[in-house]
Amino acid sequence: MTIDPARDETETLFQPGRTCWCVAQAERVAVMIDSAEYFARLEDALRQAQDSILIVGWDFDGRIRLRHDASPEDSPPLGPLLRDLAARRPGLTVRVLVWSVATLHGPGAALPLLFGAEWEAHPRVEVRLDTHHPLYAAHHQKLVCIDDRIAFCGGIDLTVGRWDTAAHTAGDPLRTNPDGELYPPVHDLQMAVDGEAAARLSDLARERWRAATGEALAPATATRPIWPQDLGPLLTDIPVAIARTMPLQGGEPSVEEAAALTAASLAAAKETIYLEAQYLTANFVADALAAHLAAEEGPEIVVVLTRRSHNFTERVAMGTPRDRVLRRLRAADRHGRLFVAYPVVPGPEGDCEIEVHAKLVLIDDAFLRIGSSNLNNRSVALDTECDLAVEARTPEERAAIRGLRDRLVAEHLGVAPAAMAEAIAQDGLIAAIRRHMGGPRSLRVCEVPEEEGLLDPLISSELLDPERPFGTA
Repeated sequence: MTIDPARDETETLFQPGRTCWCVAQAERVAVMIDSAEYFARLEDALRQAQDSILIVGWDFDGRIRLRHDASPEDSPPLGPLLRDLAARRPGLTVRVLVWSVATLHGPGAALPLLFGAEWEAHPRVEVRLDTHHPLYAAHHQKLVCIDDRIAFCGGIDLTVGRWDTAAHTAGDPLRTNPDGELYPPVHDLQMAVDGEAAARLSDLARERWRAATGEALAPATATRPIWPQDLGPLLTDIPVAIARTMPLQGGEPSVEEAAALTAASLAAAKETIYLEAQYLTANFVADALAAHLAAEEGPEIVVVLTRRSHNFTERVAMGTPRDRVLRRLRAADRHGRLFVAYPVVPGPEGDCEIEVHAKLVLIDDAFLRIGSSNLNNRSVALDTECDLAVEARTPEERAAIRGLRDRLVAEHLGVAPAAMAEAIAQDGLIAAIRRHMGGPRSLRVCEVPEEEGLLDPLISSELLDPERPFGTA
């Protein structure tokens, strides 16, 4: 895809039908950093449900527990919790929609998704697999909608291998899957919205359910506000853009709002681009960043990403193309405005790397996007995706978005957010990061091999990370 010229800074990036599906007002917008924070707030919200719980995910595992700071009696596994809520509230229906191929490629248990689990044995609890997708495409959206009053959207699926605290302690015994397997630290983000924004996300989730099952669901009728008791909003009374990716299928054109919004935000950057990304392979992202770096004046660009691939296939599909992108960006960085790193915590044998699963775009303290879209090619028009974005309109809103960035950078470097904010204000983003690097918990510069490797770029980029379904233009 191509990138539009940078817009006038007084214009909004939100253009329904091009860079977003719709713009809806939220009374509150909150960002939860890491899954322990999200899962605890989610359980609080689930327990307030009266009418409808609708979960849409890439994967799902009912065996996970949302709160590790409570006893299993007070906070049971997710599946039994959902069943118990439905049993106690006669008007409550629970629906879970999961990508069908998660049974092969997802980390969660496959058999319960295929044949059902004991907790599903309730007339108002339904789990369905979504087979309505092109070959090789994934349903990658991660949504939880409750009574149309609150909705969660981001990078975090309700499955194994996701729960972690902001400490990301190496070898944390609480970071264990239901089968007893200890998994590495993982960093992620989720957004919560209420008001009209939650209602529109619920509409989107219901449309996904209809497309997958043929059943049209009515909007929720509950009127009581829902919001986790201890979840402080980042922003209040603000428009929220909902941007989607949907592949071409069944005669329906593709929807590329999420990529268009990301492209527009990158093109408009003036001072800083801060990205947290699991992958970095998208051609349009590489084009935008390279153009900024080649310019005489432009924004500082900081990318925090996952360094290691999980397996050979991921290395070929995402690792090798990422290295190619990074080589291109470093060649374009004639003015020293690029910083690419991965986070670590101290482990028993040196650095313990943190998997970055977040999908964050934060531009100039004025634009924030969190969702399911990766910065890879398949998130352009192959997989289904959903992102939420906000634009700052006031100095207070800019300060809130800037504070989120400073808190994230501080977490990665193991320093206090206030100290990080002061250093960034004084020295600039990259210089402040470099000044605070070097400790056992820190960011490490992502080194990239000079060699291209044995695989032709055409194989790894166009075959394993395509922008669109096979056989489409």
